[in-house]
Amino acid sequence: MAKNKIKILQTIRQGKIGGGESHVIDLVEALDKDRYESVVLSFTEGPMVEHMKSIGVKTYVIPTEKPFDYSKWEEVKKIIDAEMIDLVHAHGTRANSNTNNSARKSGIPVIYTVHGWSFHPDQNFLVRALRVWSEKYLVNKSTLTICVSDSNLKDAGDLFEMKRATVVKCGINLNKYNPDAASFLPVRKELGIADDVVLVGYIVRMTIQKDPLTLIRAISLLPDDPKIKFLFVGDGDLKDDVVNLAKELNVFSRIIFMDFRQDVPNILNAIDIYCLPSLWEGLPLGMLEAMAMRKAIVATAIDGTKEVINNMENGIVIPVKSPQKLADALLLLAGNKELRESMGSKARKTIEHDFNVEQMTRKIEKVYDNLTE
Repeated sequence: MAKNKIKILQTIRQGKIGGGESHVIDLVEALDKDRYESVVLSFTEGPMVEHMKSIGVKTYVIPTEKPFDYSKWEEVKKIIDAEMIDLVHAHGTRANSNTNNSARKSGIPVIYTVHGWSFHPDQNFLVRALRVWSEKYLVNKSTLTICVSDSNLKDAGDLFEMKRATVVKCGINLNKYNPDAASFLPVRKELGIADDVVLVGYIVRMTIQKDPLTLIRAISLLPDDPKIKFLFVGDGDLKDDVVNLAKELNVFSRIIFMDFRQDVPNILNAIDIYCLPSLWEGLPLGMLEAMAMRKAIVATAIDGTKEVINNMENGIVIPVKSPQKLADALLLLAGNKELRESMGSKARKTIEHDFNVEQMTRKIEKVYDNLTE
């Protein structure tokens, strides 16, 4: 007797909520439940795992933080076989490296969604060469690779063949990220920030990729104006370095540091400008969420970002590692409410037209259908 639904194992490297994890949550929630059933496999515990369980999605955790952890492959295969999975959708390099072999042994397709390649510019030659080889191997062993931006597809295509690949850009849940929602938590009041203060938000894990130190240096180049404040939300490897540099440059008092919170729409509602000075990205989901919330954007002109932002229209793009350019852009927006509102309005329209979760999900459903016919 034929099964009525296509059963997908959605795999992700961790249970903490970042861009890839948010993407998985949105995809699982938006899939047509009459035609598709998702089972989730994470390789660490965390709030994403708890969220999936709370909405009734069967979720497994196989603890490992290693890529290509062959000691876990048999455990993955047991889940695939016991759940009668039709295809594996691996989100990110680590998830694919730990599920690809098991899926192929079970004779089912593997979709590899790349949320940014594991090779990038700051790596030394040997590390980068190994990462490129690993990605080439995973792409060749996957049935289909989905890139979230045109630039990601091109970056890989310049290094190895991408014959079985397509682009499906990330989509945002416009109901969740709705600036016209009836109510938000009063985050500004909680933080003691007056309504007339321009609040710049930096809502990321503080890592080399997100380049928080350039933002600290940019803040030091701005006038010490009590009407401009900065909200850093998140932790990460560079958190201590960020705090120390802020103190060294005498800007610590201008910054509010807050641990990561899951109620991102409340945080975005509270800020006026969203800042993302990353060194590389696939397609930054946090930026798309801020755009959906009608926020003015300042971001670096990299990868997927420059496919979304038209400079001085729906945001401002600047070069990487340019504290002065970043400071200039922030000062321009902080001093011009009309410009902030105009860019924010155009940003929301960009998301509605090109980056909504319904569009994304329907495209991915077609991929599922094509691979299971």
